[in-house]
Amino acid sequence: MSTDAEFADARRIPPIPPQPPRRPAPPAPPEPAADPHTAVLRRVPAEPSAPGTPPVPPRPTAPPPAPPGAQPPAAGAPLPPRAPGPPAPAVPPQPAARPAAFRDTAAFHLAHSQDLWSGPGAPSGPGEPDPATPQAAAGGEAPGPASARLAQPPWAPAPLPVQGGGPGGLPRRSPASRPGARALAAAACLVLGVGLIGGAAAGSWLTDEAAGATPDAAATFAKGRDVWHNTPVDTLFPRTVHGFGAGPGGADRTWSRIAVAPDSGCTGAYDPKLADALARAGCVRLLRATYVDATRSSVITVGAQITKADQAGMTALNTRFSTRSLGTRTDLMPLPYAARDTPAEDFGRAQRASWTVRVLTDIPVVVYAVSGFADGRTFAAPQPAEAATKPGATTAPAESGLGHDAKDLADRIGKDFRTAAGGPRQTTEASS
Repeated sequence: MSTDAEFADARRIPPIPPQPPRRPAPPAPPEPAADPHTAVLRRVPAEPSAPGTPPVPPRPTAPPPAPPGAQPPAAGAPLPPRAPGPPAPAVPPQPAARPAAFRDTAAFHLAHSQDLWSGPGAPSGPGEPDPATPQAAAGGEAPGPASARLAQPPWAPAPLPVQGGGPGGLPRRSPASRPGARALAAAACLVLGVGLIGGAAAGSWLTDEAAGATPDAAATFAKGRDVWHNTPVDTLFPRTVHGFGAGPGGADRTWSRIAVAPDSGCTGAYDPKLADALARAGCVRLLRATYVDATRSSVITVGAQITKADQAGMTALNTRFSTRSLGTRTDLMPLPYAARDTPAEDFGRAQRASWTVRVLTDIPVVVYAVSGFADGRTFAAPQPAEAATKPGATTAPAESGLGHDAKDLADRIGKDFRTAAGGPRQTTEASS
């Protein structure tokens, strides 16, 4: 059928009502600054036509011309019936412009919530336009090129709630997190650390100074009078004494303690002449111990007499023994301590081979030592230790080492008494 036939009955189509006048959009309310759901709303794009819908043809203003030879219908005559043909496509109503007030409805927020999940610029579905591309509203201007349009800001993330906030929504800081509290804590730690380091340094300095200082002579002398009951016996008379290079020719010697006599007075502990020579200093206590060498062939008794004399009296006694050679006289030899059931049980007056007597001047102590053979042999001519230890000596006490035993053990015990009294270990007087 021709095109003219399609429009032959055009006057029977009801007229399309005119479009109502466009209302002016009400002024937009001020956007709140703190609401993220209304601060980033964009312009509502115009709804596009459904896909696949042909454009609506323009409405004819005049009926189409009749074909040649056709008679116009008479006035008031009924119109001839329309030949059947394909139905005319349905004309969708023209969408009216959506007022701006619709943007606050729930449907609008649901339609534009895709940006919250897929990000700005993501299409809402197949066939739907990109919401980031604004469409011209009905009766408005067409959108310009993409380069000329301003980019819409992304959806602002909602601020996290502040827990423990104070008045006005401000976060409340704990006292430990305040800068002033942290600074005070750091300063206190610094002061404490400096104080500890300074105290340790001062203590070390004072200790070194005290260790390097010369001990008071009077205090040492007074303390030396009490060492016999304030010091363990193993400190004053060690169980084992090592004499490195102390034997004849520089040989090493080792002595082991085999007996310790009970502390006692000086009555009956000396020969009469030696007792008279030491009586000027007085006697507080007498300590004795007996040793044996590593070969168990020689025995040595070491004694220490605690005197009552003062420092001047001990100095005078030492001078008297040195100037008058009282330490080298055979009638002034000390007596040995012969303990039973030991190698020294046969050690008596006749078995004495060498001896020495030391009058100490820094503490009130007289130290002596006497040596002999353990097999009980006698000596007709005993020799002082100072003479038996001289280079080139060929006597029996010198070659057997008995002189070295007496001298070195007396030196060692004298040093132990000085150390117990807090004094220096070096000898301060000459051998008697």
